[in-house]
Amino acid sequence: MENASKALIIAGAILLAILLISLGILIFNQAQDTVNNSGMSQAEITALNNKFLKYEGTQKGSVAKSAINEVISHNSDSNNTTKIKVKVSAKGKGTALSETATPSTSCIDTTQEYTIKLTYDSGKVSKISIE
Repeated sequence: MENASKALIIAGAILLAILLISLGILIFNQAQDTVNNSGMSQAEITALNNKFLKYEGTQKGSVAKSAINEVISHNSDSNNTTKIKVKVSAKGKGTALSETATPSTSCIDTTQEYTIKLTYDSGKVSKISIE
């Protein structure tokens, strides 16, 4: 009888330990989700990305200017917490601008073709490179 009661106490302690470990893992996972959540729903991220996907690839200078204007419009909106940076390397004019959230279209030659690449951070566009 004494062995049976000790066995039940040990079994109870093991179940309690498993319950506490499971609860700790659950709390940890919820905290990770809170940290990783950017505040945007998946639909908002998709809408943001779709505004810039049409510019990706080899494009004429006028399209590159349109992409920069789209970024300027996006970054100037006070509701947008995510600012998109633009890196322009205009070979024809020998100009290379640093990455900036306030780009300029002055170094884009409309007669040239440019390669536009999108860089993503946490699933959303964070930088546009124009070369």
